[in-house]
Amino acid sequence: MKGIKSVIAASTTLLGLLLVGISADASTKVTVQSGDTVSKLANRNNVSISDVEKANNLSNINMIYVGQELIMPTSGDQTQSYTQVQQPQNTTTQQNNQVQSNQTQANYSSNVSGNDNSAKSWIANRESSGSYSARNGQYVGKYQLSSSYLNGDYSAANQERVADNYVNSRYGSWSAAKSFWLANGWY
Repeated sequence: MKGIKSVIAASTTLLGLLLVGISADASTKVTVQSGDTVSKLANRNNVSISDVEKANNLSNINMIYVGQELIMPTSGDQTQSYTQVQQPQNTTTQQNNQVQSNQTQANYSSNVSGNDNSAKSWIANRESSGSYSARNGQYVGKYQLSSSYLNGDYSAANQERVADNYVNSRYGSWSAAKSFWLANGWY
């Protein structure tokens, strides 16, 4: 009889530990991919944007980084206790990603020259009067790029890099982009 009680006690303890493990591990970690937003991730994981913001202590829900790990909570109570334990690591991850992102941006130098450089300047002047902070609806910056192309990074270096990539992939050169602009009023 004593052996059966021990087995039942051990089973109950094990079951309790399993249930605690399930509830503590109910949140899901996702890695931010290019084009992801907090809204898209929240919808994909059936949670509110506010819960994602709280679970990850995001100060700006419009600024997440590719490669960043975010916690997708399943309920508010579990998220708060889990986040308090995990927050120092998450803050470090965000800071590291921001430092890496800033280092990459600072190193970008456009290799456009000659007629293409002239066409690039002409387009920038027509689109925004050359202002990196210009906004027109969803279009942002010197080259009036869709904010989704910029992935929340509106720095001058990122705008230059993304504009060069966009023009090269769509038109092949800034001169061809200018020709298209002259024919259509946009590029």
